[in-house]
Amino acid sequence: MAPPPPGNMPLTQRMMHLAQTLQFGWFVGHLTLLFCALRYGISYITFHSYSRFARFSYRTAFVAAAATYGIVVYKAYRARARSGRGQQAGALALAGDENVQYLAMALVWLFFPQIPLALLPFMVYSVFHVATYTRTNLIPTIFPTSPSPAPSAASPGGSKAPAKSNAYADMIGRFVKEYYDTSMMLVASLEIFLWFRLLGSAIIFTRGSWILLVVYSVFFRARYSQSSFVQGAILNLGRRIDAVVAQQSTPPMARQGWETVKRALGQAADATDVNRYVQGAPLKKGQ
Repeated sequence: MAPPPPGNMPLTQRMMHLAQTLQFGWFVGHLTLLFCALRYGISYITFHSYSRFARFSYRTAFVAAAATYGIVVYKAYRARARSGRGQQAGALALAGDENVQYLAMALVWLFFPQIPLALLPFMVYSVFHVATYTRTNLIPTIFPTSPSPAPSAASPGGSKAPAKSNAYADMIGRFVKEYYDTSMMLVASLEIFLWFRLLGSAIIFTRGSWILLVVYSVFFRARYSQSSFVQGAILNLGRRIDAVVAQQSTPPMARQGWETVKRALGQAADATDVNRYVQGAPLKKGQ
């Protein structure tokens, strides 16, 4: 992230300097996503999810999601172009970028019928992006640290005293550090449940459900290949099903069916491993 403006500038100028950056637009996009998703959530739990304002909130949330990930993709492309690597990024390399994947899914959710569960992973990511930007950019801009005092003879070695940190920034930093891994596991679990949600819609032949299931399956396969959290969530789910199937009360046919499903999924995962075709590691998501 770009550093905050100098602390010796007036507050108004510091805020103007911050607001003129592309990264501030990225922050506002994530903040808009959270507000719209929360507003839609209120409509959903009060059984008004298809009211005009609820539909507006739902669509605006995904517009904001597409804008934030679009900004990240644009900045990454511009950085590659400046370094002379822009021409080397082929279609597979772009497909392997997590930001491109989430940008594509945000656009898919935007134009398909409402699926409230699809909002939750984006919300979790936005919480941490907003928190991180607030800690590293917004708080230092509003409450700049005072310059360190000049070294005195009383100070050991004549060194400057360390700048005093902001209590709110420290609190946000502790929150991010403490809950990041747990939240990423939550996102992975939500993405798994979302796949089953789409599968259920496809089984009853909801309009457009099979197309959406195929598109999301491609996205989820890419997530599995890139995210240790998704891999861990699937492993935990598989172990739980194994424990249930291993019980004596489970019919032998169910056990055989589960073994068949596991083999089929393993073969499908091996056959669709895109990483063998993509050169270079994908960019860190959302940065």
